[in-house]
Amino acid sequence: MARIEPMDIGELPQDLRSALQEAESLMGFVPNDALTLARWPALYFAVQGLVRVLYSPGAVSGELKRMVATVVSGAAGCRYCQAHTAHGAVRKDQASAEKIAAVWQFRTSDLFSAAERAALELAVAAGQQPSAATDEHFAALREHFSERAVMEIVGMIALFGFLNRWNDTLATELEQAPLEFALRTLKAEDWQAGRHATASKKLETSRVR
Repeated sequence: MARIEPMDIGELPQDLRSALQEAESLMGFVPNDALTLARWPALYFAVQGLVRVLYSPGAVSGELKRMVATVVSGAAGCRYCQAHTAHGAVRKDQASAEKIAAVWQFRTSDLFSAAERAALELAVAAGQQPSAATDEHFAALREHFSERAVMEIVGMIALFGFLNRWNDTLATELEQAPLEFALRTLKAEDWQAGRHATASKKLETSRVR
């Protein structure tokens, strides 16, 4: 059960309601973390601004940005964000479900390029506490990416530093669409819903293998 109750979208003032309806059109559902942030409108709009900047088209593909977010969230232990970003990679960036399911095998899977491996290695290291990022990680990144692209990758890692702590600390409940996607697509050894699924949802939804 979430430790701060998300607001009902019908309770929100028009500017927040419009913003959340925009999020729904992009994601296919209204995210519970946004409904919780909406209790503090200034914080919601600050986070929304950062999300818009970092997800906007740039030097790094949307697919890789979401894979970085998935891996850093997994390394940090936030299963809510891990499910969201994996679901979004397939829904919004046309990543293959096979590739997303294999994201934790990026070091050995032929599905991943050398550039993707360098970015995901940094995500694994940076998601740990304390951060295990090294100069060697950045040297590997610069073999494949411009300075701007490196900043975009680090920006995604930093954004999810906030979102991981927010959602894992508050035990934000997963919405049905990303929950079902994660149960259907992600390997059980890589992902479990844990505190982010209610008992009823755990009973209703089973893994498909």
